[in-house]
Amino acid sequence: MRRLALTVAVLASLATPAWAQQREAPQWVASWTGSVRGYYPYGNPTVQPDLKLAFPSAEQGARDQTFRLIVKPDVWGAQARIRLSNAFGTKPVTFDGAFIGLQESGSAIVPGTNTAVTFAGQKSLTVAVGQSALSDPVALGFAKPSDPMMRGRKLAVSFHVAGESGPMTWHFEALQTSYISAPGSGAKGADPGEAAFPFSTTSWYFLDEVDMSAAGTRAIVAFGDSITDGTGSTINGDDRWPDMLSHRLHAAYGNAFAVVNQGIGGNQIAAPTALARIDRNIVSLPGVTTVIWMEGINDFGVANAPVDTIILAYMQGVAHIRQKIAGVKIFAGTLPSALNSTPAHGRPEVDAKRQVLNQFLRTSKIFDGVIDFDAATVDSATGEIKAMYQPNSSTGSRGDKLHPNRAGYAAMANAIDLKMITGK
Repeated sequence: MRRLALTVAVLASLATPAWAQQREAPQWVASWTGSVRGYYPYGNPTVQPDLKLAFPSAEQGARDQTFRLIVKPDVWGAQARIRLSNAFGTKPVTFDGAFIGLQESGSAIVPGTNTAVTFAGQKSLTVAVGQSALSDPVALGFAKPSDPMMRGRKLAVSFHVAGESGPMTWHFEALQTSYISAPGSGAKGADPGEAAFPFSTTSWYFLDEVDMSAAGTRAIVAFGDSITDGTGSTINGDDRWPDMLSHRLHAAYGNAFAVVNQGIGGNQIAAPTALARIDRNIVSLPGVTTVIWMEGINDFGVANAPVDTIILAYMQGVAHIRQKIAGVKIFAGTLPSALNSTPAHGRPEVDAKRQVLNQFLRTSKIFDGVIDFDAATVDSATGEIKAMYQPNSSTGSRGDKLHPNRAGYAAMANAIDLKMITGK
């Protein structure tokens, strides 16, 4: 009888995939990120409302007002923590009145879910210039990580800026509507309603990370420029290519993987903007096992950089990531065509450089694999991205032939071999 039970147990274990057999203790994993840059209003947000009444002076920044930022965690956990950044500020910023809750609609929060956030046991926190800080763990009584109804739900992260912030660290192209109280209105984070937040924005400010306590979840970082950031995708639609990759991964593996987006519009590799942010945007995140890196078109189109310079920067960046994260897997994404797009990016000489770089990415041994985004999106007859991928999903325009629309981003996500990047 004992032998029969042992045989049944062995057969059951063989029938269950190895990844599903793992029973790991909960650990911190990055579940949402919004890579910051400096400083407001520098950047090119999509369909941004006029914020002159919300922020009368960029130099003063926020003044005694509350932000309610809407973000979508890729996995949920029993506990969460947030990171506030003053990476590009010019003076210390004091935050208090922080809360996190489940978004109901707009700036409204589902009653009973809004929970206070502390920092080292205190209700307030001052973040020095160039620094960031993590909050204490916050119990999410409303979050049921295994409940499929939690998929796609969004978190409302509220915090008050005491006094004046000075120039604000931000992520300009959130493609997600968030909310701001009026200057001088005080701490409103505890208020679950909408009346205290008259201003809307399509950017994120100060907040650059949400972690969840999850068992066995691994973080995949999508690292790059505006194409990774999602320019041209649907406002509030969550259909950037990293979002659509996430959908595929969750359908195949449940919560075994979380995809976080560390794209920044206009980013270059060798400026050295990408190299300078690797530690903040990749290495510092908990639970990272995989990086997908696609970047370089701005180096060619804006900076007119030589291909050899970009190849060297890739080699330096990959080496640095591997040195800092043991066992990390790094995958290269080829650059989609920008031919005949903007005056800077659409030139034939830029396309020639792009193709040389893509050949390097396809054949280089420094990566663990390559994802051919170019092959998935190019029209071989014209050399441009396919016509069906050109009309802009954010603004309804005909598009710029540089940034794919939601259909183009879906094609990119579908070009990713899940077994290659997961090893499962």
